[in-house]
Amino acid sequence: MKSILNIILVLCCCTCVCAQTKKEFGLKGGINLTFFNVTENNFGTYTDTETGYYIGAFVDFGIDDAFSLQPEVLYIGLGDFKFLNAPIYASYEVAHNLDILVGPSLNYFFEFFVNKFKVRGDIAVAYEFVPKLDIHMKYTLGFKEISPNGLFFGLGYRL
Repeated sequence: MKSILNIILVLCCCTCVCAQTKKEFGLKGGINLTFFNVTENNFGTYTDTETGYYIGAFVDFGIDDAFSLQPEVLYIGLGDFKFLNAPIYASYEVAHNLDILVGPSLNYFFEFFVNKFKVRGDIAVAYEFVPKLDIHMKYTLGFKEISPNGLFFGLGYRL
């Protein structure tokens, strides 16, 4: 519970810092592939992959024409494995309607790990192919041995 409060506090701080900037709200969702590195005795390491879904919301705080901050809160489900993912992105428009997003990802795992709160790193690309609708892909890298890595594909809609 304390970890969820920490995530909410960080997102509120981002909101306060960016209160004077242009804000856009949106929804996103899609599928994700999560990779777990598993070590088997005498057989070495192999990767186990699970497919799931994600759904959530974001706020885009425009700093200037090409740069913005974009915190998100996503609910991720992989069978019985559920967690919250809250990336805080720095977004930069590298070409017309094509953005690169990079930042830390705060994660709260409901039942899988003893230490339920983990920080991971995210890198993403988003392409707005029609006004207010984008297609995006992100890769999440776990910094600890047990923290899973993930590849996300989905759609985002700005309200």
